[in-house]
Amino acid sequence: MTTATIIDTPGGSADADPPEVDEQFAHWDYKRGLHPFARVLLALAAIALATLLTVPIWRIDLKAPQYPEGLVITISHDHFAGDIQKINGLNHYIGMATIEDNMFPEFAIMRYAFYLLISWGVIAAIIGKRSALFSWLFALFAFVIWAMWDMYAWGYKYGHNLDPHAAIQVEGMAYQPPLLGHKKLLNFDAWSTPDQGGWVLLVRSQWRSFSTCTTIGYITERRRN
Repeated sequence: MTTATIIDTPGGSADADPPEVDEQFAHWDYKRGLHPFARVLLALAAIALATLLTVPIWRIDLKAPQYPEGLVITISHDHFAGDIQKINGLNHYIGMATIEDNMFPEFAIMRYAFYLLISWGVIAAIIGKRSALFSWLFALFAFVIWAMWDMYAWGYKYGHNLDPHAAIQVEGMAYQPPLLGHKKLLNFDAWSTPDQGGWVLLVRSQWRSFSTCTTIGYITERRRN
């Protein structure tokens, strides 16, 4: 009988390939201080969020043959605006609820969420640690995911809970507006897109762009590792 000898090596079995590890992340020190440039960009990115308290964040545009100029709903952090009355008049015939600010209880607390995120970002810049930066990025990411889910849930309820006694009823038809992009609703084309405030969270040409500051700050830290 032949006895096989197994040689134990620090990396595992003799035949196993060593695991591939991103060397930069393997030695990433989250307690390390941020570069001064990254701290400035982080503070600017946090302060840029204040824009969302003054301009609309999202918008829904509607266009149909009888409304060639189009209709629009804008969504700010605390209210709806735009052609609300005209849209409510149309929606009444298909059994949709009236659009009112009180149908969105989140409007009452949204400003405080932005206050928290702005303060968190500025404090993270003052602390000047990578751990503080990534805690803020995680909080911001969680907020965006929650906001998108909340908007989808509202749109689903708004478009599916119809008055059974409405004047116009189309069997199997729901009128949920698109969360992002285009959707056909009867003879209306509906577009859901970011408005001025929403673009702060995306790429803008202005120097105070939130995403630009955040991305450059992150890349600065990534290259320093």
